[in-house]
Amino acid sequence: MSVGLGSVLMNKLGGFASSDPDQVSVSSITLFVTLLCISVVLGHLLEENKWINESVNALFIGLGTGTILLLATNGVSSRILEFNEELFFIYLLPPIIFNAGFQVKKKQFFRNFMTITLFGAVGTMISFCIISFGAKLLFDQLNFGYLELQDYLAIGAIFSATDSVCTLQVLNQDETPFLHSLVFGEGVVNDATSVVLFNAIQKFDLSEIDSTMAFTFIGNFFYLFITSTLLGVLMGLLSAYIIRKLYFGRHSTDREVALMILMAYLSYIMAELFDLSGILTVFFCGIVMSHYTWHNVTESSRVTTKHAFATLSFIAETFIFLYVGMDALDLEKWKFASSSPGKSVGASAALFGLVVVGRAAFIFPLSFLFNFTKKSKSDKLNLKQQVTIWWAGLMRGAVSMALAYNQFAKSGHTKQPGNAIMITCTITVVLFTTVVFGLLTKHFVRFMFPPSDHINDRDVSEPSSPTSPMLPLLSNGEANGVERNVRRPCSLQMLLSAPTNTVHYYWRKFDDAFMRPVFGGRGFAEFVPGTPREDSDSHLV
Repeated sequence: MSVGLGSVLMNKLGGFASSDPDQVSVSSITLFVTLLCISVVLGHLLEENKWINESVNALFIGLGTGTILLLATNGVSSRILEFNEELFFIYLLPPIIFNAGFQVKKKQFFRNFMTITLFGAVGTMISFCIISFGAKLLFDQLNFGYLELQDYLAIGAIFSATDSVCTLQVLNQDETPFLHSLVFGEGVVNDATSVVLFNAIQKFDLSEIDSTMAFTFIGNFFYLFITSTLLGVLMGLLSAYIIRKLYFGRHSTDREVALMILMAYLSYIMAELFDLSGILTVFFCGIVMSHYTWHNVTESSRVTTKHAFATLSFIAETFIFLYVGMDALDLEKWKFASSSPGKSVGASAALFGLVVVGRAAFIFPLSFLFNFTKKSKSDKLNLKQQVTIWWAGLMRGAVSMALAYNQFAKSGHTKQPGNAIMITCTITVVLFTTVVFGLLTKHFVRFMFPPSDHINDRDVSEPSSPTSPMLPLLSNGEANGVERNVRRPCSLQMLLSAPTNTVHYYWRKFDDAFMRPVFGGRGFAEFVPGTPREDSDSHLV
């Protein structure tokens, strides 16, 4: 009986090489859903494991499945689905990035916003330049000879994109809140910047380079960055206003949940429609919806949306790593690489080295500039924190894979030797960094910050003493035991001594006076039966 079951299974697996598209589609979806279920079960069983996280778990399952598929199809294919950039960018990435914005600790994120922007935008530009020009120099030494200038610039954008998904799983938000906020925020801005850079490179005609191209490129970058952010904010506010005014919950909680999900997705699709950055748009839409819209729905809808967004994000993340694991064994690409193994290994090593150097080249200098602007030693980034930020951002993942396929392959296939080598190099770097750094980062963070030192992973706006100059900047009730009639210094003095907290202080006044009365939010949503008390919403600002 076991032999018969095994033969049936092998026949089904062999069916992936069938010419019947309907049979392939049904079999592929069935097996992939089965693999997702296995990943969830194994992830639960390995929850307490100190080494394996969800990303590495799904990656290993993908590698194992790819090996079985190769054996079952006699080396024809290791995949059950063909890679499609649209599948990744249109269906898988939006729920991951939206949930990141929806669940982010907004106080921590905006408290470190200037640092996050400095590392995520300026740092990515530095890394992009180093990787692009470094790849050109090193590949010339390897006599690569396949790539053009646009390809080298695309390589810079591809390998500048960090893996914020894996980073979220290896840095604990409760143990190291400051580092988690900084690395995660930088990762999201980094991914958005990398995609914007990549798209800008695709649009430029590099055959005619002149002195104005650099200014045009920078202007286009800032235009995309600002307009994408504004679109996300506007879509979030629109959803809050509609739900607050119409209050769908009095008839059906299903409608308000559906509207939140659809408008979140609509923000991403509209950004793509207008050739903006969907990552930035949907991220800031998530932040705005959690600040306003989420408070305007009923209690059951709050619970539903919170878990629905997290679940969709989790499934998308698992799907991506499963596919990367299976696609890593695709023989079509490795055949081209095996014809010149020296070049393939050399290119992979060179790219990984450039990733390491490129990240160090902006983390440490920009940290020095950041510290230079801080007067208090407790507000500065110490060497341990700088090294941890550098280490945690070395992982490369699905964004790099998707951009590489977009540049060097068509529908997951390529017949050009140079393009095939670049795909295999990207797979090698992604696998190596995800497995090695994914396995070691938790232990690295515990080594750098023992449990007794977690309290020192600072909260930069918390007063160290009752005489702290930041106390007047806290909103009412935030500083326990502090007199509310503390004399506030003048606005200019506040701005110069604590700019971030000054902006936050005046934003809260503006928010309470103008924004929340119109768009709702904590303390401003009408109390109706089935709505929880606002003091229970601890994860939101």
